[in-house]
Amino acid sequence: MKQILDQFLQLLQQGIAAIFRFVGLVWAWSADQIDKILQVPLENWPLWKQILLVLVVAAVIYALFIAAWRLWIASVRALAAFASLVAALIVALPPILIAGAIALAGLWVINNVSSLPLLTAPERSNSSAANDTGKQQPAGPGTSETTGSRQ
Repeated sequence: MKQILDQFLQLLQQGIAAIFRFVGLVWAWSADQIDKILQVPLENWPLWKQILLVLVVAAVIYALFIAAWRLWIASVRALAAFASLVAALIVALPPILIAGAIALAGLWVINNVSSLPLLTAPERSNSSAANDTGKQQPAGPGTSETTGSRQ
C-alpha cells in the first residue's frame, strides 16, 4: 500500500512540475513578445501602423489585466481553502484527544487492575417453593447454578 501511495505522489509531483514548466514557457514567450512590442521605433511608421500598435498594446494590457484578476481570485480561493483546512484540523482535535484519552484510560485499566470483582445477582432462596411442590425449581438467571464462581 505504501508503494502505491508513493508512486501516486511521485506521479502527482511530476504532473505538477510539468504544468509549472509549461506555464513558465508560456510566460517567458509572452514576456519576450511584449518586450519586442515595446522596442519598436514609432517615429518612422505611418499613422495607421502607430494606431494599430496602440490598439495591440491596449489589447495586451487588457489581457494582462484579465490574467492578473484571475490570479488574484485564485490566490484568494487558495487562501480560503488553506484557512478551511486549518479550521477542519482544529475542529478535529477534540475527538482525536478524546480517542487518545480513551486509549490511555483503557491501557491503564488493563495494566493496573489485576482482577475485577464479578458482578453477580443476589441468590434467591428457593427452599420454600421446593418444599411446597416437592419438585426442584429449574435453574434460571440469578440462581446459584448460573452465577457460579467465575473469575
